[in-house]
Amino acid sequence: MNDHADQPGKRLQGRRIVVTGAAGGIGRSTARLFAQEGASVALLDRDKENLQVVAEELAGWAFPVDLTDDEAVTGAVGEAAAALSGIDGVVNAAGIMFQGLASEVSSKDWRRVIDINLTGTYNVVSASIPWLVQEPSATVVTIASAAGLLPNAPGLTAYAASKGGVVALSKALAAELAPKVRVNTVCPGMVDTAMADGFRANVGNYALNRLADPIEIARTILFLTSHESSYVTGAALAADGGRSFH
Repeated sequence: MNDHADQPGKRLQGRRIVVTGAAGGIGRSTARLFAQEGASVALLDRDKENLQVVAEELAGWAFPVDLTDDEAVTGAVGEAAAALSGIDGVVNAAGIMFQGLASEVSSKDWRRVIDINLTGTYNVVSASIPWLVQEPSATVVTIASAAGLLPNAPGLTAYAASKGGVVALSKALAAELAPKVRVNTVCPGMVDTAMADGFRANVGNYALNRLADPIEIARTILFLTSHESSYVTGAALAADGGRSFH
């Protein structure tokens, strides 16, 4: 076990983490927190300009890529592994929010949501497996959603299906990759990012009656990536301010 693991600011010392969706939102907050905790970070996002800004800030590596392009993802992950000299952690924070009633959503829009939120997650993990399984304590953490646990909001059918798929995928991977790789999901409610635009007033069924700050979700991801959660795998951890028990 890492000698620095229990020291503040050292919980990820020596870890080599790939973070997707790192150009903004939860991904950006997570990359910053992980760098502060001693990790080396490789950052993936399709937003090349903002991704480079984050990479420079954190002394990390930027790999612009469309996560729905499996060949491009394989190449980017390989480059990330070369830059980091291996991969022992993945955080899948990339995703999109989509609203529309099932009677109105086109099959094209449905596929786009599934491709980005679910297939994109699969592409990254699949490409990372050859490096992850070489490490004794590797981790994968994927951002799902409280909507994937309790899909009770009209107009979020495609989004809820994609995030429910992420939860199931992660549980299946947890079984498949054990005992070397721990795989978990974090299921936020609304978070104070651009994705919450248009929904910010909808916190009436949240016990904490507010949106989350991105750093609060990043800290949950940190827990599931660090040795502190060493006996946790296959979990879907609700970090939703009390939404999903309503």
